[in-house]
Amino acid sequence: MLQQRAGFIRKPRYWPCRNSIKTPYRNPNHFTRSLVSTLLSGYLSGRSPNRQGPCVENLRNRRSSSLSPIRVLNLSQSQRNTIYALATPPGKAGIGIIRISGADVDEVFRSIVKPSGKRETSTIQGLPKPRIAMRCQFVSPVNGEILDDGLVLYFRANASYTGEDTLEFHIHSSRATISAVLKALSTIPGCRLAEPGEFTRRAFEAGRMDLTQVEGLRDLLDAETEQQRKLALRSAVGTTRRRFESIREQIIRNLAFVEAIIDFGEGEEIEDGVWEQSKERIYKLRTEIQNHLNDNRRGEILRNGIRLAIFGPPNAGKSSLLNYLAQREAAIVTPLPGTTRDVLELSLDIDGMPVVVADTAGLRKTDDVVERIGVDRAKEAVKTADIRLCVLSLPELLSSTKSRTPFAPSPSPIPQSISDLIAPETLFLINKSDLLPSTTDTNSFLETILPAQRAWLTSVQQGSGMSEFLSGFSQVLRDKYDAGETGNEPLITTARHRAHLENAVKFLDTFMEMDANEVVFAAEELRYAAQEVGRISGLIDVEEVLDSIFKEFCIGK
Repeated sequence: MLQQRAGFIRKPRYWPCRNSIKTPYRNPNHFTRSLVSTLLSGYLSGRSPNRQGPCVENLRNRRSSSLSPIRVLNLSQSQRNTIYALATPPGKAGIGIIRISGADVDEVFRSIVKPSGKRETSTIQGLPKPRIAMRCQFVSPVNGEILDDGLVLYFRANASYTGEDTLEFHIHSSRATISAVLKALSTIPGCRLAEPGEFTRRAFEAGRMDLTQVEGLRDLLDAETEQQRKLALRSAVGTTRRRFESIREQIIRNLAFVEAIIDFGEGEEIEDGVWEQSKERIYKLRTEIQNHLNDNRRGEILRNGIRLAIFGPPNAGKSSLLNYLAQREAAIVTPLPGTTRDVLELSLDIDGMPVVVADTAGLRKTDDVVERIGVDRAKEAVKTADIRLCVLSLPELLSSTKSRTPFAPSPSPIPQSISDLIAPETLFLINKSDLLPSTTDTNSFLETILPAQRAWLTSVQQGSGMSEFLSGFSQVLRDKYDAGETGNEPLITTARHRAHLENAVKFLDTFMEMDANEVVFAAEELRYAAQEVGRISGLIDVEEVLDSIFKEFCIGK
């Protein structure tokens, strides 16, 4: 019998054949060749050889599983590391750009790109010269069908956006053409469709940009107004990063002095007064950070949009004002009180400022259940707004001033239903000025009924006074939320920045409370403060915030 031990076959003295005749075994080499030939012939033919003993047949059955055909497995998502995506908006256009990044761009080039005419290559893989557009045809890797005629660009890893070898296909932007080229890319092993923001994430992981630049790029893609563009661009080009790095470097510099005191102590190697100087510098730095935190959320409001609430009594002209600002019939306007029963919001661009305007229900006491819900929502919208604009009807103001008795205290012209929502910074628009006599002094009238308040007298329906209102209102927005010139722009633009700076201030406050006897713990507080500032730019491990940032990008970015 054949015996299998330790990976080899022990040869018997006699070979048992099918006719049970003992045949002496004489030539070992001849036996080995015959055995191998028998096994292979049986495997390849799928049938038993004519002169094959039962023991050999049993051995073939035991070995058949290991000799089965090789199965080709599909690559996993992590193994398909070359990504591709459409980098331009989908739809009809002159040019659409498909971006490919990863280690297999040479395979993509050979499979899909068919150069038109003579071409010059500059790499071993046969890729075209970097940053030089090459005319070509894009073909299907499956059957060689021509998909489109366009341009291809190659970017080397050391000079590409992602830090990897990158190709760009410039094709005709029709839905059919884009779909055909993307389908062709999907057939290439090692390629897969990119996830949202994956190109930028690879750029971040390659050290091409920090987190503030990533956020700035995202905001630049989402910018809808001039002020948003300016604010986002400063972050995207690295201005915000340098300002945060300056704060962190100051903390680390003082940390070095404090740790020097721990290692050597004051007196001999280190001059006296180092501890006091460090505390003085940290106090100034802490004041600077606190000033950034006390900016009334200027950067965050400008980035997300200034929330403006238009409120007032019914039929004062609130919805008419919204329609005038939107330049369309966005809200229903009728002479019936209580027409608007819910909060209607519109995003507008007012002199380059992003403004989210909310038209609210008229504020009054009512027994109508639906209208009461609208009034409650209106009050909540006014309380959470960044700017409050109260619209009042001129006829009602005139009637309230005429009802005053000669020697009684002058009552407020503002209706009682909205007086609780009036704040010192509330703006007023007095509507229906066309009902005011032409001989009335407008300025003195406003000072009489609304002293110490910023107000405009207009007629929204007639358009009189509206240019002055828009000019004055735009100035209010610029004074409060303008991005400012270089060096005066808001540093904090996201809630993440604010949270890390607030934590850093807490550590600096703890440092300021310590004396020289607690220098070891004081150094730790400075180290924690530096880490909090470093997390803003991504200098410290920030894996937990990466997904939330990059998922807001489009696929091709």
